Amino acid sequence: MTRALTVDDLVIAGIALAAGLLAAFLLRMLLRWLGKHADRTRWSGDDLIVDTLRTVVPWAAFLGGAASAGAALPLTRTVQHNVNQTLTVLLIFIVTLAAARGVAGLMRTVTQSRPGVAGSATIFVNITRILVLAIGFLVVLQTLGISIAPLLTALGVGGLAVALALQDTLANLFAGIHILASKTVQPGDYIRLSSGEEGYVEDINWRQTTVRNLSNNLVVIPNGELAKTNMTNFMRPEEELTILVQVGVAYDSDLDHVERVTNEIIAEVMTEVEGALPHHEPIIRFHTFGDSRIGFTVILGVGEFSDQYRIKHEFIKRLHKRYRAEGIRIPAPTRTVAIQQGTVAIPQQRGPEEADEMTSVRLD
Repeated sequence: MTRALTVDDLVIAGIALAAGLLAAFLLRMLLRWLGKHADRTRWSGDDLIVDTLRTVVPWAAFLGGAASAGAALPLTRTVQHNVNQTLTVLLIFIVTLAAARGVAGLMRTVTQSRPGVAGSATIFVNITRILVLAIGFLVVLQTLGISIAPLLTALGVGGLAVALALQDTLANLFAGIHILASKTVQPGDYIRLSSGEEGYVEDINWRQTTVRNLSNNLVVIPNGELAKTNMTNFMRPEEELTILVQVGVAYDSDLDHVERVTNEIIAEVMTEVEGALPHHEPIIRFHTFGDSRIGFTVILGVGEFSDQYRIKHEFIKRLHKRYRAEGIRIPAPTRTVAIQQGTVAIPQQRGPEEADEMTSVRLD
């Protein structure tokens, strides 16, 4: 039997509860002060730690005061046990939520730390959050005296049935995990699929990969399809890449002069155009005696995939202007067809990448 409740018991319990509230308030103020200092640092991990402690520590102080107040009261053993168990479950619940948020924030920080257009991979964030919540739930059940062994067995049998029913969904889930774990594709990479889709990887979640193309539209690709298709990743092993520009000059051109002028334009573009690589060595390679021109390839260095369009644009404009100033001709292809009397020139257009073609028709 327990003794009767007295005023002293209420005073002691009130003091313990007030002490818990005061400690929670002071600790919250301290953590807020630490949070302001953490914001000034470059490392984002201290922000996550302080944010997690700001939730857990004040509540732990308050619940500790409540437990002390309960211990000061003349409660029966059963009531005391229930009170302590309730406070423990509440503390586990708070710690679980704070830990889930902290771990998810840590995963988000890690995935966003790499450069690129986008840096979030919600598949890892969601999986870690669910795992932490599941562990907290099992700890609560164990605290309440509920055996979790039958529950785990039931979950195993039920999980098998769910896995059979959700084969496509699970295939996409594990394909997304495999893609990120193998580091073949990461958020921010520019990829091109064999089916023609291309763009920057915005996000890889539990079901699909979102790609933003250069026209700013989103393309949604199931993870399973992405894992099976042939793909080119223009960001790996490094973001810098080279592009090829095909040029041709007339047969009567001085090739040494052409090479010297082209090298000057390459150096100008590499140093003045945004996205170009100033340290890139100019490379020109003559390779073809064509029908009406001598063809050569100009190799340019760009810092990132989407920079190539701007660099090609500036290079062709400046090269064309300089060739005209230097008297270097870029002839249109010609073709002679013998028919009958005289010669008739017939303009033809072969395609968007070639100049108008002049076909000479001989009339005999």
